[in-house]
Amino acid sequence: MEIDPASLDPEEKTNKMAAIASLSLSIISLCAAIVPICGGVTSLLGLLTGWYGMKSEYRTLGLIGTAVSALGMVITLVYTLFNLLFVAN
Repeated sequence: MEIDPASLDPEEKTNKMAAIASLSLSIISLCAAIVPICGGVTSLLGLLTGWYGMKSEYRTLGLIGTAVSALGMVITLVYTLFNLLFVAN
C-alpha cells in the first residue's frame, strides 16, 4: 500500500478544510442574508476561507464558495439598502 505524500501535509489539509468551510459558509450566507449582520459576517468569512482554500487541490470548491459568498454579500447589501430607504420611514 502506497502512502500519498499530499495526505501527510498539514498545510494541504488546512487548505482543503478551508475550501469546504467556504462552501458551507456561502450557503449559510444566502440563508442569513435577511439578517444583515449575520449575512454580512458569514459572507465575509466565506470569502476569506474561499480565498485561502483556493490554494489546495480543492480549488474548485474554494472558487465556488467565494463566488456564492460574493452573491450572498450582494444580496445582504441590497436587502439592507432596501430596508433603510423604503421600509424605515
